[in-house]
Amino acid sequence: MIQFYALSVFLTILAGYALVSRDAPSRGTATDGIRSFLSDRIVRLILGIMSTSVGFFKLLAVMRGDIPVVGDLLPAAAGMASGFTLLLEFYRDSSEVKSELVARLEGLLLDRSRIIGVAAMVTGFVHFLFAQVIFL
Repeated sequence: MIQFYALSVFLTILAGYALVSRDAPSRGTATDGIRSFLSDRIVRLILGIMSTSVGFFKLLAVMRGDIPVVGDLLPAAAGMASGFTLLLEFYRDSSEVKSELVARLEGLLLDRSRIIGVAAMVTGFVHFLFAQVIFL
């Protein structure tokens, strides 16, 4: 469905930018408003939920003429990874409960959140430019 395609591209790029610009200093440019909006905890939570769920449903909803699952594997994985990283970040900041699983996930995802963000943004842009290419 074209709606999931557009939503997937938009949310993957936005979630990637939210991960990349988390601790970026203010430069006095037009993107400072977007950066301050995306630094709000609730906005990041909603963006994480939406990006994860749209990434999951992107595996199920296939555009006409595309190969099921394989055709949207990288955009769906990038959406789910960036969304889950945002959700894990929210959990870490709001919860006092520590476990070994959360510590492993923090080491795996949160320490590499900028890399995941850049990969999500690149995947979103490439998926936008080349809609029906296998693995994109």
